[in-house]
Amino acid sequence: MSDAIAICETCPRHCRLTEGAFGACRARHAQGGRVVCANYGRITSLALDPIEKKPLAFFHPGRPILSVGSYGCNLRCPFCQNDGISQRGGDDVATESATPAALAEIAGRLARERGNLGLAYTYNEPLVGWEFVRDCAREIRARGLLNVIVSNGCVKAEMIDSLAPLLDAANIDLKGPSQAYYDWVGGDFQAVCRTIATLHSAGCHVEVTTLIVPGRNDADADIAAIASFIASVSPEIPLHITRFFPRFRLLDAPPTPIATLRRLAETARTRLSRVLIGNC
Repeated sequence: MSDAIAICETCPRHCRLTEGAFGACRARHAQGGRVVCANYGRITSLALDPIEKKPLAFFHPGRPILSVGSYGCNLRCPFCQNDGISQRGGDDVATESATPAALAEIAGRLARERGNLGLAYTYNEPLVGWEFVRDCAREIRARGLLNVIVSNGCVKAEMIDSLAPLLDAANIDLKGPSQAYYDWVGGDFQAVCRTIATLHSAGCHVEVTTLIVPGRNDADADIAAIASFIASVSPEIPLHITRFFPRFRLLDAPPTPIATLRRLAETARTRLSRVLIGNC
């Protein structure tokens, strides 16, 4: 058994794992000849956030949503904003255990007491633990509440196809305009584009976020390409253009000038009807 190879089918990395080994995401490992979710029910973060923090600007604005995170991510963005959990494994972070039913019970209580919308899967990359998202989403739906996901979108088509009917809203990071950019962050450009299109086609409310990193994706042509793709899905999909600040391994780049964000927003508005500037 120790020489057997299990292939992870969650994302385009297709990690090939020997028994007990972890994938690049640090959240999935080989067990009994198959790849399973090691972070199932292991919670690093739980908070009642404004829905605008996801960011979702056009989905029940002004309402809060219970937000939950675990650990792990399948990308390696050098500018990661949540590297304390997303770039860590289970032995490197403090977690508490929670079942889908328990989280749904908390969400229901907060809905009655504070107007909570439902449950948002966020903070780390939630889809590296897609089984937990699926099980929570079913419990949330059973209580008449809403499911929101904040994701890099870099997963296999089959994964999104199976989860899309359970999701009510999503914010997907479209980090750059091409595979060349995704080579830098360790992802698959076409997979992310497919995720956005699939969720929109399934009736999920979709908003997209692009972090503008100076010298990497701050040319007019970069944002024009991003906006053109989004418009090909729907010109009504909101795009959040957000400001970079030095973080994680990218500490030598300056914060994005606000003037750059404004210029790029105007470029995007030639193709999209709803463009917002954030993180200023």
